[in-house]
Amino acid sequence: MSSLPATATPIHLEFPDNALLALLYGEHDAHLGRIEKALGVRIVSRGNQLVVTGEPAAVGAARSALEALYRRLEKGMAVEAGEVDAAIRLGIDAAPGGGQSLWSDELTIRTRKRAISPRSPMQAEYIRALRTHSLVFGLGPAGTGKTYLAVACAVDRLIAGEVDRIILSRPAVEAGERLGFLPGDLREKVDPYLRPLYDALHDMLPSDQIAKRMASGEIEVAPLAFMRGRTLANAFVILDEAQNTTPSQMKMFLTRLGADARMAVTGDLSQIDLPSGTLSGLTDAIETLADVEGIGFARFTDADVVRHPLVARIVRAYDARPARPPAAGTGRYPR
Repeated sequence: MSSLPATATPIHLEFPDNALLALLYGEHDAHLGRIEKALGVRIVSRGNQLVVTGEPAAVGAARSALEALYRRLEKGMAVEAGEVDAAIRLGIDAAPGGGQSLWSDELTIRTRKRAISPRSPMQAEYIRALRTHSLVFGLGPAGTGKTYLAVACAVDRLIAGEVDRIILSRPAVEAGERLGFLPGDLREKVDPYLRPLYDALHDMLPSDQIAKRMASGEIEVAPLAFMRGRTLANAFVILDEAQNTTPSQMKMFLTRLGADARMAVTGDLSQIDLPSGTLSGLTDAIETLADVEGIGFARFTDADVVRHPLVARIVRAYDARPARPPAAGTGRYPR
């Protein structure tokens, strides 16, 4: 590790429960190393104490991160690499204890397999919106948790008996493909488009419960076209990849909202796969419904990306790239 600046200042942190220290430090002190690398500090463990040395601002961020992670462990919640990265971000941006407020019981989503907490202030705002609004739009780049958190909230409400069923949907328009040209029966045709929704479910419920609830109709995963003509009551309904809807499809979907139902619509307006010249239904809906009372909007940025840190840098690089003309003969802009 490079030498610390002359202005480096040490602080001492003490944690009373030795049983939690191994979880706080991580295997082979991996969590401490992650904080050191991200903030440019040095962390030395001495019994149940940590000595953190570095620039005052960086040391303060490390203190906030470590204290928030420790309090998370005291609640019996897991600390993995994602939580460490979240604590680092919150430590940089928030006052001491900021991570604690994000990881409060109010914002924790409990499913059969895990407890899920927000990893950025916008994720916290999104969870609050999903719990208080009948319709929420989650907008932003890949890796920000838009769909994952919506599915988590849906599973939480289903387990609590607040809704009778979960309906997960996507438009089957991606990468220029059409269902009719894919091999297999209808289930085999649509499964590739819906796989990310299945993956999120399997992160939150045991496989046998998913199979049982899907067989009973408590969980339904279907292409958007299957929503036409239905009234969706007492359900938590999620439309993923909504940037690939047309305005008529979006209106059709939104008007399915029935009594005691909740809807989450997620999408990334930088990843539209519709034919050139076709207006995205998500773009149209945001403009049309911007001032409608009772609708929540959560707008994520690359700062909210919670996948591999490289994903955020990739998103920023694409966002910074000047627009290019359509590729020859395609009428479409390269992505």
